Amino acid sequence: MAEAVAQALPEFFVMDELGDRASEAIAQMTGAQAGAVVHCTAAGLTLAVAATMTGADPRRIAALPDATDMHHRVVLPASHVIDFGHSNLQGIRLAGAHVDLAGDETRCSIADLEEELDGPDVCCLMLVSSRLTKGEPIDLVAAIRAAHRRGVPAIIDGAAQFPRIADLLTTGADLVLASGQKYLGSPTAGLVAGSWPLVQAVRAQEKGIGRVMKPTKEAIIGVIAALEEWQAFDRMKWEADELAKVVAFAAAAERIPEVSAEVVRDPTGLQVSRVLLKVKDAKRVATELEAGTPPIYVMTERVADDELMLELIPLGGEEIDAILARLWSVLT
Repeated sequence: MAEAVAQALPEFFVMDELGDRASEAIAQMTGAQAGAVVHCTAAGLTLAVAATMTGADPRRIAALPDATDMHHRVVLPASHVIDFGHSNLQGIRLAGAHVDLAGDETRCSIADLEEELDGPDVCCLMLVSSRLTKGEPIDLVAAIRAAHRRGVPAIIDGAAQFPRIADLLTTGADLVLASGQKYLGSPTAGLVAGSWPLVQAVRAQEKGIGRVMKPTKEAIIGVIAALEEWQAFDRMKWEADELAKVVAFAAAAERIPEVSAEVVRDPTGLQVSRVLLKVKDAKRVATELEAGTPPIYVMTERVADDELMLELIPLGGEEIDAILARLWSVLT
């Protein structure tokens, strides 16, 4: 993949043709009708919402973020408000849309969604597939059916869910968004997969607000090459190797005094396991890990319960040994 990107650097491309090639590659990999590469998943969120508002109409595309005379209400479960570095609420509003939240942070029923979907000027239903969503899980299939009964398209933001992108499409979602640089290992990019008309409307945003979010030729080439590598490698062996790595780390961490370690599966169904560490004064531990050399960053959303989460997928043996050594130092 890196070689393909390096070869692309000095070359010129017709970007529409390169986009067509990426669409074919994404469609082949995911089973979608079409696909697009965008600058990142956050950009994909804004552009997907814009696509449901404008279609491929050049006049409407040029007007955004002024959504006058357009359906511009996005229905989003309150439990799916996520901050990935900026709030997805802001990402939606960047398109000129208005967000209506359904339910509350702890629960959003299909009835709650239907109540909001029954209102006027709804352009889409937005759902999030992430370990960071709150409250009770939502039945994505039922939610999307509720939207479709009202003629409303549905989008799933599955930023870190690339390995599940085909599964997410089987929910009936019109568009699914995923990150290229996370599990696919491409250069920074977002992937959009879904129905032909909406994907074309996403691509058409490059004549409007999407111009400032366009992907580079290197990103598109990198995504195509990464997709080819992904299809060629042994997923079952990879999953088994990664699980063995996590199990071994948890066993080693439990040897540290007053530390308990647990292997935790991803709650969304992603075939990834992480290590959950129960430690005293978890916030201090996370701060000291980050302040060291090299800095070690852990997931801290459960720090109030004195729990730290570690994902080991990008790490090799020496890096894992370094983390264990630092944990011994900080905790003893």
